[in-house]
Amino acid sequence: MGLLLRSRSRPGAGGHSRILLTLARCVPFALALAVLVIELTPAHFVYTGPFLVATPALAAVTMGPKGTLSAAALALAISVTTATYNHAWGTLQVYTNFTALVMVTMAGFLTSGAVRTRRQSELDHVRRIAVAAQKVILRPVPEYLGQVRAASLSLAAGTGAQIGGDLYAAAKTPYGVRLMVGDVRGKGLGAVHAVAVALGAFREFAHYEDDLVEVMNRCAAALRREVAVPGAYDQEVLMEGFTTALLAQVSDEHVVHLVNRGHPPPLMLHRGRVETLMPASPLPPLGLEDLFAGPPAKPESYPFSPGDRLLLYTDGVIEARNRDREFFALAQAMEEMSARTTPAEFLEGLHQALIRHTEGRLADDVAMILVDRLDEEDTEHTGALPA
Repeated sequence: MGLLLRSRSRPGAGGHSRILLTLARCVPFALALAVLVIELTPAHFVYTGPFLVATPALAAVTMGPKGTLSAAALALAISVTTATYNHAWGTLQVYTNFTALVMVTMAGFLTSGAVRTRRQSELDHVRRIAVAAQKVILRPVPEYLGQVRAASLSLAAGTGAQIGGDLYAAAKTPYGVRLMVGDVRGKGLGAVHAVAVALGAFREFAHYEDDLVEVMNRCAAALRREVAVPGAYDQEVLMEGFTTALLAQVSDEHVVHLVNRGHPPPLMLHRGRVETLMPASPLPPLGLEDLFAGPPAKPESYPFSPGDRLLLYTDGVIEARNRDREFFALAQAMEEMSARTTPAEFLEGLHQALIRHTEGRLADDVAMILVDRLDEEDTEHTGALPA
């Protein structure tokens, strides 16, 4: 089966890590509570001082300065309670435990703060590298491209330094303005590699292939070649991968030609109303060609007149949910936007609407390209800057 690249952690890997981290953070408090139970029962003959002293040290490993102080406060409260309950005030053992607890807390507090600062510095450095790499691969779309005025937007989900698998590109070619948007399933370096391969193939063959379908086929072939490299990727990853992609071409005629390989359909804003450009003949994503036995693909054409707006996007937009698990109403948000905005302003308005809907909690990466169809006078006035 000719499946393509997918970079993805093993199922549940992230969930297992979070569970283990949560359990590790519970250990100091569980240990302190166990000491309390021992001291308040007939088993109080067991010497529990070292266990309480260890709680802030354990907390410093996973919880930072605040967690260290919280664990120390709990241990101190339990020490006072048990010393009072067992009438142990005035004994050398109690004061020794208090002294050791204070010393370990101070050491844990200082150490955890230094470790957290170093980790944050390293993470910030990695994030800067990731952002720089993302900008190199996903180049900003020029404002003017032949017959269209354009803008692009890319948003990363979460707060980590991961680079996502969303991709987009635009180019002014002898056949008109050609656009690409896609989504490689997964994150990390594998997804970045697949994005770079697909975009590299598009940027080359968009200028030389007159058939839009053939441009898409070239992208699929480029990904297949990368997968075929022996030892290049983990086979468990390769057997699950695919890439959704959408190509659009705007030529001198007032039409837009589309080739959609399993990607969310673009939206056309015409006179204040949004139309979904659903493909008449659905095609499989890149990498799932062996599962498709239909007729050969061919471009589908739709009217695209001056003043119309065409939005290409990834599924992170329409699958964004709010607290009530409701999807983001992209078409409605487009219709509510003012028509007297530039493409960049329009995308920023959609961005703000998306942030309000999700309260800033994006579950998936987001990529969008918006193009306005210009009339001949606008094209001559702007000079139609090349890509």
